[in-house]
Amino acid sequence: MAADLATAYRAGELAEFIRLKAGDTAAALAETRPEIDRAALAAALRAYHQDLGTLDAQTEAALTHLAHPASRVVVTGQQAGLLTGPAYSVHKGADAALLARQLHTEDVPVVAVYWIASQDHDAAEVASTTLLDHSERLHHLTLDVPGGVPVGRIPWRAEWTAQVTALLDAFDAPQEYVAAVRGRIQRAIAAGGSYADVFARLIHGLLAPAGLLVLDPLHPALARLMAPTLARELERPLESSARIEAAAAALERRGFVPQLRRPAGATNLFIEEADGQRRLLRLDGRTFTTDTRSYTKAELLAELDADPSRLTPAAGLRPTVQDALLPTAAFVVGPGEIAYGAQLKDVYPLHGLQQPLLWPRLSVTWLEPNVARLLRRLNASAAQIQADPEGVLGRSLAQERQAGAVTAERLSTLDADLHALTAEIAALDPTLEGAAGRTRTRTTARIAHLQTLATRALARQENDRSGQLTRLRAHLLPGGTPQEREMNFLTYLLKHGETPLKLLLERPAGWRGEVEIP
Repeated sequence: MAADLATAYRAGELAEFIRLKAGDTAAALAETRPEIDRAALAAALRAYHQDLGTLDAQTEAALTHLAHPASRVVVTGQQAGLLTGPAYSVHKGADAALLARQLHTEDVPVVAVYWIASQDHDAAEVASTTLLDHSERLHHLTLDVPGGVPVGRIPWRAEWTAQVTALLDAFDAPQEYVAAVRGRIQRAIAAGGSYADVFARLIHGLLAPAGLLVLDPLHPALARLMAPTLARELERPLESSARIEAAAAALERRGFVPQLRRPAGATNLFIEEADGQRRLLRLDGRTFTTDTRSYTKAELLAELDADPSRLTPAAGLRPTVQDALLPTAAFVVGPGEIAYGAQLKDVYPLHGLQQPLLWPRLSVTWLEPNVARLLRRLNASAAQIQADPEGVLGRSLAQERQAGAVTAERLSTLDADLHALTAEIAALDPTLEGAAGRTRTRTTARIAHLQTLATRALARQENDRSGQLTRLRAHLLPGGTPQEREMNFLTYLLKHGETPLKLLLERPAGWRGEVEIP
């Protein structure tokens, strides 16, 4: 699974699947990319930021560094989630900026770039977000985003603005902080454009002061620079799929579950068709097909020449297209992207490239003051609560009440007594040794299960009285999902001003842990 692959990579166990060892920034920077026209890249990004309305002094400074003939990039990216989406979307951008700052020198400038997945057409993954107010009410907002259409093509709608405004009006938090966040959102929306443009302006507004550039691959100037890579893919359109499948088979032999599969005939290319829908291209002989029509290679090349933004990479090709465009030194990735990366090392050489360093992203769990106090009282971490909230609270209450019946020590004593007893029985009749051992194992397991039920019952009783379990879940497991993957980062700005952003940008690159908000 993705998490297992990510753990294995951080432990240095995937050398045959991922080219560079985790954390090896020296090796990443030692590789040069002289063939990239950095001046053209900087000019295309300048045009994009100009159209987006984000061409400020900080952006100009980053573009100047990017145009340097020896520049390198730390890139990250994410789907264009509602109001920045889950917190890790912001965390990834912050980590790219932090790593770029760490690696940057005058001789080899390093620039952070946030690749916005504007080509993505999965509305269900970007249309919702969750925020938690001071009254500990979860606000879950879902917009009616049309499916099948790249989010970079979907104009932001007035009714969505009204829904966002209603959420902010109902959000219980200090009004000065709500006003500041409202201003960020209003400016992002007022400049017009697409669903992805609003996301891009919000990310830029948060992280441009740290040196981050944003990049939308659907922008005409940038799409034109990516066209040669897509044209090259059309020459051997099934080879990348074959290499991804070969890696999948190798991962399975190692006991991992591959995240990418390419069925027979599936390419790694999508085309945006006349009805606006983005559809996968398949190859049958020499004919490319979608669910609606067929194309020759010549027709696809003509489409690419006329409007290069209409031909877009699938997940198995997108990192290669990204790294053909950018002089990438490191790619800041989450666990799922590491799992993808483990299948893509051999795709890069098809385009004359080598896989860059994969940098496991920074990970933060935010602890607001009331939660931090409760965790200290429970002598527990946020990770322990996320793994077993009822168990952690129940065991703490049992300890406070000196309920020895549910302690590990009591279970250990029972197990030792049973072990001695079963050994004595086996000594009397050796044929009973197996049955005695099984009885001991079943008895210990059953008592352990009863202890678990009892501690969880304590937790629920306490929650009925004080709401502690509800509070912990709302903050750390909103909707049953770990905080970072569900809670919107703006939650913390709405309640605590700019302090959480400042704390985030004070972390070392790649940092993982809990941050207490004062």
